[in-house]
This record gives sequence, C-alpha cells and structure tokens, in this order.
Amino acid sequence: MAASINPIDLKTKDGKLRLLLKYQMPLILGSDFSGIVTKVGTNVTRFKVGDAVFGRPQKDRIGTFADFLAIDQHDIALKPSRLTFEEAAALPLVSLTSYQALHDLMHLTPGQKILIQAGAGGVGTVAIQIAKALGAEVATTTSSQNIAFVKSLGADHVIDYHRVPFQDVLSDYDGVFDTLGGTSLANAFQIVKPGGMIVSVSGIPDEKFSDAYNVPIWKKVAFRLANHRISKLARKTGVSYRFLFMHPSGSELKK
Repeated sequence: MAASINPIDLKTKDGKLRLLLKYQMPLILGSDFSGIVTKVGTNVTRFKVGDAVFGRPQKDRIGTFADFLAIDQHDIALKPSRLTFEEAAALPLVSLTSYQALHDLMHLTPGQKILIQAGAGGVGTVAIQIAKALGAEVATTTSSQNIAFVKSLGADHVIDYHRVPFQDVLSDYDGVFDTLGGTSLANAFQIVKPGGMIVSVSGIPDEKFSDAYNVPIWKKVAFRLANHRISKLARKTGVSYRFLFMHPSGSELKK
C-alpha cells in the first residue's frame, strides 16, 4: 500500500554500503512498508489474509518499492488503526533504530540526560519522543527554523547548531545518540561523563558489530583501523561507543 524512502536506500544506490551489504543486481530498493496480507505460509500463526501490517524486512530481503513482498512474520506488526498506510510506512526503520539505540543499547532510565543529534530528522523526531517516554532529559540540535518543532516533540534543551557548538554548552551527559558521524561523533566524547555511552548510526562499525554479523577478518581489520580515533577517544574518556545497524523486529514495532 505504501513505502518510504530512507537514507539507507540512497546510500545503497550510491554504493556507499558495499562494505556492509552485498546485493545481487538488478536490485529493488525499499526498506519500509505498510500493506495488506494477501497470502500466508503454512507455518504462519501471527497473521491472516486481510490483516493490515507494517514493517521493515531483513537486510537480505529488501524490496518494498515493489507491489508485493514476501516477509517473515517476525519482522512485521499489525498497523495501528489510527495511522494511515502512508504514516505507518514512514515509521518502521526510524522507530526501530531509535528504540534499539535508546532502550536496547543505552538502557535509558528516568532522569538520565541524553543528546539526540539532528532532532528534526527522521530518526531524531522519533528518538526525542521515545527518550521522553523513557523519562529522560533530552537535548537536541537543529536549525533555527525547527526549534519550535523539536520543542513540541518534547525536547528540553535545543541548540541551534549554526550558532553554537553543542560541546560548548553541554556537559555531564549520560549518553549521545549520534546520527551524523564525523566531527559531530568525535565531539560527542567531550560531553559524556565516564561510564556513559555514545551510540551512532553514522559512525564506523565496531568490533561487536563485526562479531554479530560474522564479517570476514579483513573487514574486521579495516573497521578497526578506521575506528582508531574513536576507540582512542573512548578509552581516554571512559565512554562506551557502539555502532548500531538496526535489525527488524515485529515485537518491538508492536511496543
């Protein structure tokens, strides 16, 4: 019924994820969708024909820009009735990314302070709301025209990144959710207190990612070399760094 376009689609198209993902060409892109179940396999117990669902397929089963898609029942959830198909299709990737960063990796608890980069972006808008639902104190960066918008989402502190570097005004934070990478990721280590955590979706994969995805030895070495600066900052500051490559989960979408 509907599909949405994400940065991962653009990066895949441009070949920027070749170290992480290998696809056979020709390739149908698309990682988010909502639709109606038209057929189920004999082992499917969670859904029936006619159900309105939404989800994000496994990375080796993308292709939501097609009219039909075969998907594992564990990767989808029933579409909330209050959402249109278009609204539902825009949520899976950004919602799962935010939930897994803040809940699964950071274990964010009430009263903790977190910086969410790019609060007006696709991930940022959802991440702010999830962080507030978890009881956190939220700071975010955005441009001046979006300040009122991110405040309406629940942001407690808003920084216009065109005017003030966030590392000049924030300190003693429990975590940073980085969606930008580069210098923004490196500067995040300046504001997180020892024992805190930085989770990035735009940085360089870490060893835990390499182990989880069984990447070849040569890729592990390449990631380690490319990550040298970040690893050094993590050791120096006592801050944990995790790279997040979101995984599909119908149960988390349901939550």
